[in-house]
Amino acid sequence: MTQPKLDVIAIGNAIIDVIANCPDTLIDELGLTHGGMQLIDADQARSLYTAMGPAREVSGGSAANTLAGLAALGAKCGFIGQVAQDQLGEVFTHDIQAAGIEFTVPARAGETPTARCLIFVTPDGQRTMNTFLGASHLLSEDMVDDAAIADAAVLYLEGYLWDPAQPRVAMRKAIAAARAAGRKIAFSPSESFIIDMHRLDFLSLIEDGLIDLMFCNEPEMATLTGEAGFEEGLAMLSAKVPVLVVTKGADGAVALAGGERAEVAAEPIARVVDTTGAGDLFAAGFLYGHVRGKSLQDSLRMGAICASEIISHYGARPECDLADFVAQRMG
Repeated sequence: MTQPKLDVIAIGNAIIDVIANCPDTLIDELGLTHGGMQLIDADQARSLYTAMGPAREVSGGSAANTLAGLAALGAKCGFIGQVAQDQLGEVFTHDIQAAGIEFTVPARAGETPTARCLIFVTPDGQRTMNTFLGASHLLSEDMVDDAAIADAAVLYLEGYLWDPAQPRVAMRKAIAAARAAGRKIAFSPSESFIIDMHRLDFLSLIEDGLIDLMFCNEPEMATLTGEAGFEEGLAMLSAKVPVLVVTKGADGAVALAGGERAEVAAEPIARVVDTTGAGDLFAAGFLYGHVRGKSLQDSLRMGAICASEIISHYGARPECDLADFVAQRMG
C-alpha cells in the first residue's frame, strides 16, 4: 500500500451559511422548528432570506467545516463538492482554498445556484437551519477521481449529501475506491431526518463493513438503531463499527474502539453564542487525533476542545489559531 498524500478527503455539500440573530417569536411566526433543520426549495429560500433581516455570509457545509478544522490543526485535506458559477460559488471556492484545502471540482454553469443554508440563531445559541441544496445536489460521479480517493488515509462522508441521487452515486463510487485502496472510511449521518429517509442504506453500509469510523449524536443514534436506551444503542453500533463516537451536547461525548471506552466532558465555555458547526468541529478534532495516532481519550478531548471554540462565536469555521488553542488546553 502506497503512503497517502492526504490525511482526509471529504465529500459534502458546498454551502454558504447565511446567519442572522432572531428572537424565538420569529421562529414561531415562520413556522420553523426551533433547533431543527429542513431542506427548502428556491422559493422558500427567497422568502426566508427576506425575513432574516441583517445577516452575515460565511462558507459552510458539514464536511467542509470539518476539513477547515482539520486543516487549521495541520492536517492535509481535500474536498469534493459542487458549486455554481456565481458569487457564492466564488466565495466558497476562495475560502476553502485559502484554508489550505485541495479543491479542484470546476464550478457548474447553468441556472441552479450555489447552495445556501439560512440559519436563524436564537438567544439560547441554538440554530434553526433551512438548507437549499442548489448546485450541491448536482455533484456527479465524474467529479470523483479514484486516484484522489486512494491518495487519502481517510475518506469522510456527510449524510446530508446522501439524499439527492447524483451525489449518492458519487459517494458509493468513492467508497468503492477507498476500499480498493485499503483506506479508512468515516461517516456522519448528519441529522435524524436524513436517517429517517435513508436508514436502510446506512444500516447496509454498516452491516457490509464499509464504515470504519462513525460520528453521531444521541438522537441520531436512537433513530439509526431503533433503540431508545443509550447503552443499548452504543452496544448495537459498536459491534459493527470499529470506531464509534457519540456526542451528547452539554454532557460531553463517548467513544468506543477495540473494546476500549473513553468519555469526555464538554469543555467549559463562558457563553454559548452559536452551536452551528459544533459537531463538525468535534469530528475535526477527533479525526486529527485519530490520523495522528493519538489515544482514544486524547482524540475525544481534542474533539471537545475544537467544538468549544466554534460555539463561542458565530459561524462554523475557526476564528483563532486552532492548533495553538488545542495545544494549550491539552497541556
